[in-house]
Amino acid sequence: MTAETNKGPVLGMRHVQALLIFLNITTVFIGRLNVGVSVVAMTNAETTNPDFPEYNWTEAEKSYILSSFFWGYILTQFMGGYLCKRYGVKSVMFWGVFGSGVCSALTPLFIGFGEWQAYCGIRVLMGLAQGVVFPCIHQHLAKWSPPAERNRLGGLSHTGMECGNVSAMFLSGMIAKSAIGWPGISYVSAGLAFFWCALWFVFAANNAMESRFIGEAELHYIESSLKHSEDHHKTVIPIPWMAIFTSVPFLALTVVRCCEMWGLSTLQAQIPAYMNGVLDMDMKSNAFFSALPFLAMWIMAYVYLITADVLLAGNRLSLTALRKTFNSMAFWIPCVTLIGIGFLDQEQKSLAIALMTIGLGFNSGSTIGSSLNTIDLSPNHASILMGIVNTAVTLVPMVTPLVVGVIVHEDKNRGEWQIVFIIAAVLFFVGNCVFLYFGTAVSQPWDAEDYLIAKVPDLAIPPVIHEAGKGSEGPPKKSLI
Repeated sequence: MTAETNKGPVLGMRHVQALLIFLNITTVFIGRLNVGVSVVAMTNAETTNPDFPEYNWTEAEKSYILSSFFWGYILTQFMGGYLCKRYGVKSVMFWGVFGSGVCSALTPLFIGFGEWQAYCGIRVLMGLAQGVVFPCIHQHLAKWSPPAERNRLGGLSHTGMECGNVSAMFLSGMIAKSAIGWPGISYVSAGLAFFWCALWFVFAANNAMESRFIGEAELHYIESSLKHSEDHHKTVIPIPWMAIFTSVPFLALTVVRCCEMWGLSTLQAQIPAYMNGVLDMDMKSNAFFSALPFLAMWIMAYVYLITADVLLAGNRLSLTALRKTFNSMAFWIPCVTLIGIGFLDQEQKSLAIALMTIGLGFNSGSTIGSSLNTIDLSPNHASILMGIVNTAVTLVPMVTPLVVGVIVHEDKNRGEWQIVFIIAAVLFFVGNCVFLYFGTAVSQPWDAEDYLIAKVPDLAIPPVIHEAGKGSEGPPKKSLI
């Protein structure tokens, strides 16, 4: 074999799939996060375009709108993991993003006749549609990424989160002030979703074997590196539920991801409130200060990615050591900045912004540190693992504001805020300790295709073969598009 065959082409369809996932994450994050700007524009038209309707919603009603997306989002994570294994990632992800786009397009109409209640309803539906996306993403990466490139392709595609954060903030603000006003935010989000669906329909494939555009060298490179059976893509592998839920590395991953979300939601949602109350600084009134932490996350995501490539290419660290090192930086540095922010006063506003930016910037390493670990533990069941983990993780930002509400009775009371930050810092520290001790990037025994088949042969679902005059064993495996 030639060196090119062993390594595959420098650029190929696997990179196109990673680009599609990057654009997917960016698109769905814009649709998910533009609500913050939209609500401000709808309730304070003078700050944007006064030619569109203005609503007098209470703070409680606004909070319902902002959180309603997650009411639906949490319900379809688990389902998304199963559906993409049953019907294929291409179909499930297409309909998930298409549904999200439809919800965006209908949002102004719903608000017109149902105000905030209808807004909540359409956001719940959008959450249901987007809930299937991330389980599909992890399954797609597992199918398309050779083990040697999994970290790079996964890291590159997930930078769409930071891109989506920054884009939602800047684009939504500009659109709200333009001639199309706040309804235009929803229409542009819908247009982006539909455009992505068209790209996905043409260029995506469930695996390398099904791609119409892949070359022979890249196909051989991907399939040979994944080391699975010849009929792997035609067989639905039974899911070892008991082994998954009793797997110590998987449970450690679930714990560390929940701790990550608690700390991240504190950094993103609570620190601005602290700065406004204690430091008398309204970050939301300054677009640059608002965007700076997210720009830092985006930049640092690529710093982590390049560093990881160098370390892995030179065999300086194993993948497990790399994940634990990056996760430690992503957790323990924000742990220190959280505590530090709690001791600042009004004369140290610049330092507060710097600490928040440093904390969020370094926290972006958690993607390589632990988020991609689902694919390490089980490439065959990555969507199932992601569905379980993301269900647990989505609960956290629902609970965090409630805990803050119990602790903080006066926005200007620094002592109460220090308790909030200490809780987040402790969870950052303990969560990473759990991952350091119990986590691993080694594929687990229950990932094997024959793990359950060897024990209980009837659990295997054979490939569907349609022949004239003959039936087929097992339920038909249909495509949704």
